[in-house]
Amino acid sequence: MPGDPLRDRPGLSRPGLSRPGLRRAWLRADLGLFIGAGGLSLVGVLLVWSSTRADHGSALAVKQLVSVVMGLAAALVVVRLDVRVLRALAPVVSVVSALGLLAVLSPLGTTVNGSRSWIRLPGGFTLQPSELAKVALALGLAMVLADRSDRGQPQGTRDVLLAWLVASVPIGLVLLQPDLGSAVVLVAMAVVVVASAGAPRRFTAGVVAVGLAGLVAAFTTPVLSGYQRARLLAFLDPDLDPQGIGYQTRQVRIAIGSGGLDGQGLFAGRQTQGGFIPFQETDFVFSVAGEELGFLGAAGLVLLVGFLVVRALLVARGADAFGRLVVVAVAVWFGVQAFENIGMNLGLMPVTGLPLPFVSYGGSSMVAAWIAVGLVGNVAAARRR
Repeated sequence: MPGDPLRDRPGLSRPGLSRPGLRRAWLRADLGLFIGAGGLSLVGVLLVWSSTRADHGSALAVKQLVSVVMGLAAALVVVRLDVRVLRALAPVVSVVSALGLLAVLSPLGTTVNGSRSWIRLPGGFTLQPSELAKVALALGLAMVLADRSDRGQPQGTRDVLLAWLVASVPIGLVLLQPDLGSAVVLVAMAVVVVASAGAPRRFTAGVVAVGLAGLVAAFTTPVLSGYQRARLLAFLDPDLDPQGIGYQTRQVRIAIGSGGLDGQGLFAGRQTQGGFIPFQETDFVFSVAGEELGFLGAAGLVLLVGFLVVRALLVARGADAFGRLVVVAVAVWFGVQAFENIGMNLGLMPVTGLPLPFVSYGGSSMVAAWIAVGLVGNVAAARRR
């Protein structure tokens, strides 16, 4: 007998079985992925508590825990969606994301450290649309590029240009804030996804060249504020800004170096508890792990992030084109952002303000990262169906 066309396509469910299948979808999702993300999130709550309890008590840690719960709930909802619903929602999510990025540039936006990236919400919460734009970009690129990949055809010029048009909207709006760190993550996601979809190499090479030219322009033109340029350059020479970011990076290195093999103990780090490192719960939360949990604890965080990236790539291997491209985008997002955050804590990368996924304080980052986990879980569940 001929094979069942719906069974042979892992991205589709049987219409008659889709509703009960969706009720059990979270059971078919990659539980290892959820456990890894949950472990990172809980460690992050402890590190945020340790770095802020002197000034805020447990208030920020509780808010971070609320963000974890909200993110986990959102991920479970995403896991239960049929993949056809995700594809249908991709344009809507992209439009809503663009509106959010436009709202930040309006009087609704709030400027912090030279970047207009947040919208203040009631109850002391803030929304950072650039984090949610990463979810929108993963879905939007996959929607544009999946059809030809499904048919085993190379991407045509029109498809590649359309994909870059979809990517250029959030990238351009994020650069207007300006938020160079988030823009770099979005560009990396777009480059890898477009290349993975089978685009001609000349397009990828051209985009990489344009990206390098943009980085040169960021250092040599007034596109960034003086504060942001100082953050970027101080990792090479802290004396360029000895009272600002240069001071911060020195204190971060002292904290990490003083942790030794097994750390000074949670809530016992001298630099952390003394409040010597501004924004330690966000940009420099990895230094809390290095000082209080030591090399072993910090290495454990790196391994957990690496596990999420590798696990996502393994899910991508067995998925249909749409699911594969979405999951590849998520893997690049987590990998590039973690590399940049940990690198700037170690003095190997410029300070761009990117959070460490699941660990740094921030509700938008936490919820967006968990939604991304839900997308990977959805693809894994669809593959098993």
